[in-house]
Amino acid sequence: MTALRGSQPAVTCFGPARYSVEIREIGLPTIREDEVLLEVVNVGVCGSDLHMWLGDQSWTVPYPLVLGHEFSGIIRQCGSRVADRWQPGDRVVSETAAIIDPDSPLTRIGLYNLDPSRRGFGGHTDGSMTRLVAVPQRILHRVPAAVSMEEAALTEPCCVAYNAAVRNARIEPGDRVLILGPGPIGILCAAMARMQGAFVAIAGLPRDQVRLQIAKQYDCETLTENIEQWAFDGGPDGLGVDGVIDTTGVSASLQTAMKVVRPNGWISKVGWGPQPCDFSLDPIVLKNVRLQGSFSHHWSIWERVLQLLNSGRLNVKPIIGGVWPLDQWREAFETMHGGSIVKSVLQAN
Repeated sequence: MTALRGSQPAVTCFGPARYSVEIREIGLPTIREDEVLLEVVNVGVCGSDLHMWLGDQSWTVPYPLVLGHEFSGIIRQCGSRVADRWQPGDRVVSETAAIIDPDSPLTRIGLYNLDPSRRGFGGHTDGSMTRLVAVPQRILHRVPAAVSMEEAALTEPCCVAYNAAVRNARIEPGDRVLILGPGPIGILCAAMARMQGAFVAIAGLPRDQVRLQIAKQYDCETLTENIEQWAFDGGPDGLGVDGVIDTTGVSASLQTAMKVVRPNGWISKVGWGPQPCDFSLDPIVLKNVRLQGSFSHHWSIWERVLQLLNSGRLNVKPIIGGVWPLDQWREAFETMHGGSIVKSVLQAN
């Protein structure tokens, strides 16, 4: 494949200090035989992008790093081993697992999201807040005709929520489920739990009123206080909720989850952060509670989520608070961080 010449603008995190993000020119990518050249259309702004912008992420970043891992696009070129399946002009979304070890025992059973050598777009290798990206064909999925490119760009956070609320939590119809945190993942977890037939409440802080109002569109209750009252008094036997999904990344939320979950219940923890716990985990033992971590996603989850989006059963339109051109990334970041919307989306071209 002939190397492309020239450069392109990219939203780049260049250091650990707060607000160390700017538009920088980077080289155009060259694709390998098993990759496609993807022209990015839309990129969702993730909480992890905001954490890197704020300098408070909980992992080591290889600076400088192009941000962005929630993206839809159009194929412009295909490598020699790709042309039998993909064609220029195809509308696609990409998973985040840019680099994996194909021989990892976890990869071999389909759990490449847990491969220790995994490197994700926009977190450990250059991401999608730019114009053109080289993407391995193994993580491409077709965008159904009924799904817009803006909606398709949010497939990734929907898959995070599906993994946490469906695959790992194993919610059953009639369960009472508490979601901690009304961010994008929290609201999408609420939507997934409702689709599973659960009675759902989502808890936030008083400053989260805008997001909580949006959460109501997914037919769940919203709480800024009296969480324990809802958990214990609202059920049939006063023993607490069947399950809790913690999306906050704040360690103290786990303490709340342990308090309100019923004996033999479950906690699905998808939010993570660097704060240490300063409390005992003994309630998990005493109550015989299943504590399940939930990280990322894999192929079959993406295919199922795209079907849900295509059918209209999963609607991400309520959480899209606006679309900004790539060169207005700062306004998109600030608006989302301020809490007046749930999700910002960038228009790459």
